[in-house]
Amino acid sequence: MPRKPRIETPGYYHIINRGVEQRVVFKEPEDYEYFIELMCLNAKNYNVNIHNYCLMSNHYHLLIETRNENLSKFMRQLNMNYAIYFNKKYHRSGHLWQGRFKSWYITDEAYLYTLILYIEQNPLKAKIIKGVEDYPYSSAHYFLLPQQYNECLKESWTTLQYQGDTEAIKAFLYSTVDTEQLQELKKASTLLEAPHIDKKPDAEKLKKMLSIAKDTKERNRLILQAYQEGYSQHMIAKVLDLAQPTVNGIIKRGKKNSTITIT
Repeated sequence: MPRKPRIETPGYYHIINRGVEQRVVFKEPEDYEYFIELMCLNAKNYNVNIHNYCLMSNHYHLLIETRNENLSKFMRQLNMNYAIYFNKKYHRSGHLWQGRFKSWYITDEAYLYTLILYIEQNPLKAKIIKGVEDYPYSSAHYFLLPQQYNECLKESWTTLQYQGDTEAIKAFLYSTVDTEQLQELKKASTLLEAPHIDKKPDAEKLKKMLSIAKDTKERNRLILQAYQEGYSQHMIAKVLDLAQPTVNGIIKRGKKNSTITIT
């Protein structure tokens, strides 16, 4: 059975790739650093924007944005160049990667924000660090440590959105990940035949929706409703001038509270 062609539409993508048979593909700091160097170089050559990344010993996660229909070309070049380097360095031959890389087209902000947290918190989940900023082979390391700088992250969503406000970035990156939502969104995105590029959350519509709240209880109900309609926690927090962790807490409590109904 022929394999399905990839969606090459310009936009945001979540990329995952693993070592063949789940073997280690990054053995030394030099390996991680070389992959990041290759990633940045090829991103520049293929007009790809790097938003987030995390390299683990046997796999990696990328959140990238393509501006041309060249996702496969970019990834092929990156994976091939690194495989040549790795095989030569460690005197091995054969495939380094476990088949084709996996990719998901990101269709809305809810997926985007959940995905950023999921990627950056990978080392925390693996219990190899105590703080996301402590892991040197992820984008969070550069976002949260002012003395660090990575040229290929200068136009990332986090960089442009927070403009160097490390406290706000930290509050965002430490938000709770809704893993159920992540899996649902990932599954849904693989079924799309074409992206809804023009379907973007309307901040003015959200502001009008939330403005009818007469008290805190009503506001919290509307926050949950807005979130379930696809508005991101970030946008809700911005419209209401609340901290994002506060909005996250309201949503979590709302989901558990059976007395809050969605109209």
